[in-house]
Parts: sequence; structure tokens; C-alpha cells
Amino acid sequence: MSASQICLCVLCRIWAILRKDLSPYGYFVNTLDKFDITILNELQTDARLTNAELAQRVGLSAAPCWRRVRALEEEGFIKGYRAEIDRHKIGLGVLAFVRLDADRSTGNLTRAMEEAIRQIPEVVSCHYISGTGTFELQVVARDLDSFSQFARDVLLNLPNVKDMHTSFSLGEVKASGALPLTHLARPKP
Repeated sequence: MSASQICLCVLCRIWAILRKDLSPYGYFVNTLDKFDITILNELQTDARLTNAELAQRVGLSAAPCWRRVRALEEEGFIKGYRAEIDRHKIGLGVLAFVRLDADRSTGNLTRAMEEAIRQIPEVVSCHYISGTGTFELQVVARDLDSFSQFARDVLLNLPNVKDMHTSFSLGEVKASGALPLTHLARPKP
């Protein structure tokens, strides 16, 4: 392949990404067919399905179903598989939403804060947010005393933290990690 052909391929790929036809992983998003969408939906519901069970639910034979799952994994649509553990059963009764405000918002300080947050097991989710605050964390703890100690010893000692605001969950209304897929089946205008 010549340099000009390679350049043309790269430009076409970039154009497709900009048009949102191509995921950054290389898979054409608008080529996800009903089988791919059903596979994603079924695995979100029950990732422990055997390939034979999945193939039956999807309406494919086992080999093509397995190839499609592998392709979806390789293209990054399926990032992994894990068990969903009931936090109450393992003694983590408190779920706190913590907004951390950074003292200064420079690239290096923000990256240092991100890296420090990634190392904390009690932080189960963290988002860099717009509006008031810099980061929104979901933190689990045994009880309020444990959370209070954790906040004083860990969160307030993170690099570049100026302020912290906490809200506590009074009860879960919905806690599904499943993503909606209906938009994938609709034709684009």
C-alpha cells in the first residue's frame, strides 16, 4: 500500500468517526445489526449465559454467535464481565455522593487528583463534572461513622482538594448498569 493510499484510508476513517458512523475502535456503529444488538442486550441481562443459550435467544447457531461476541469484545463494545454484588450483604450500608471541589484547575493538578481517586477502593465511581465542583464520586462505607472517618482521613487529604460536599442515598430506586440500546435499532434520519 502506498503512502497516499494509507493517508486516504486514515482520512476516510477520521471522517467516519467525525460523522459518528465509526466508533473509535474501528467498528461501524451503523452496521450493528439486530443480532449484535440482541447479543449486547442479552449479555447485559445475564452475562453468565452459555454460548449455546445466547445463540438460541439471539436466533443464530453457536459458531456465528460466538464469532459475533468475539468481534464485539475486540471492537470494545463489550468491555468485560463481572459479578454484581449486593453491597448490603457485604456490610456496606452507606452510599454517599461526594462532590469534590479542586483548589486549582490545572492539567497536572487535575491528573494527580484523578490518579489518587483511582487508587481508592471505596470510591466505586468518579466523574469529572461540569458546573459546580470538579469531581462527583460515589463512595461506599459500612456506616456513617466509617464514612466520616474515611472522609477526614482520605478524601480531604487528596491532592488539590479545596472543599467537599456530601449527600447520602436514602434508598436505591434504580441501580442498573444496563445501557439502553433502542437507539441502535432505529434508522438514522
